[in-house]
Amino acid sequence: MGLLDGVPALVTGAAQGIGRAAAVRLAQEGARVAVNARLDDERLAAAVAAAGGIPAPADLADASAVHAMLEAVEARLGPIEVLVANAARMSMSPYLDADPEAWWQQLDVNLTGHMRVIAGLLPGMRHRGRGRIVIVSSYWGLIGWPNATGYASSKSALIALGRSLARELAPDGIHVSIVAPGVIDTPQLEVDARDAGKPLAEMHAIYAEGIPAGRIGTAEEVAATIAFLAADRSGAYDGQILHPNGGELRCSA
Repeated sequence: MGLLDGVPALVTGAAQGIGRAAAVRLAQEGARVAVNARLDDERLAAAVAAAGGIPAPADLADASAVHAMLEAVEARLGPIEVLVANAARMSMSPYLDADPEAWWQQLDVNLTGHMRVIAGLLPGMRHRGRGRIVIVSSYWGLIGWPNATGYASSKSALIALGRSLARELAPDGIHVSIVAPGVIDTPQLEVDARDAGKPLAEMHAIYAEGIPAGRIGTAEEVAATIAFLAADRSGAYDGQILHPNGGELRCSA
């Protein structure tokens, strides 16, 4: 039996990378998964097929689209009990060269978008007296990163959001925790490579040099952490941050 047999779950930003791996892993644990992505395209269709789930397209920066998506998902799966808040946009540039529109797009999706999703699901979770919210932040949200101020700021804010919600919601039987991955082998690393002016393979090697494990992580490793936090047995981890990063960052923050 899986950790999540029959549990309705929603994974945001799940067309690729960590989100797709999380959707597949939750499905392997028995969850019935709604797979969100900004666009209803072939990548979303492939992720839905891999997870055996249902499509849930919506741009989290669009409040009306989020509302409609949540209504459609719960009409098909029933009230959502597990949310993996993973969707993210990232752009990189020196701080003074940053496009203000790109800055706000990152906050609108990474932070405000997930505030919308959580607000839409909380009444149902409270009514049932149970729920799991796993927020995917980043270790850049803990230590900061040059040329990624907007992204790192949004990921830091997600940590504060998760910790605050954990304190507020635990008495209602709703458990909130945070995953802050280190460098992970996902398409997002292409943004890093372009910013550094390096081939992607060289970027992988550069990052691996600073990791005690000698390699960057995999999306499947992060997905395993998410699945653990999404299950009932993880109730003691309210407000905690788990750090899948190969030993690069070792702290309790």
